[in-house]
Amino acid sequence: MITIDERIAKTERLLRRLEDDKPYLRVRLSALGAEHRQSATAFTDRVRAEAEEELRRLLAERGMPYDWTGPQPAD
Repeated sequence: MITIDERIAKTERLLRRLEDDKPYLRVRLSALGAEHRQSATAFTDRVRAEAEEELRRLLAERGMPYDWTGPQPAD
């Protein structure tokens, strides 16, 4: 099972890669028609928004104290 810190790092890497790829994405999309450019841009915006939301959720989850009253896995 992947730890929460590993999931946070993975999500941060995705966001960093998306940010670093912005100028290259514009160049790659320039050969496409307007409708395809809009579709691809909307998709990358959705991926970025979902990743940012996931990162916020993971950071909040990591900040919460562990609930010892909840069900626990058997030893």
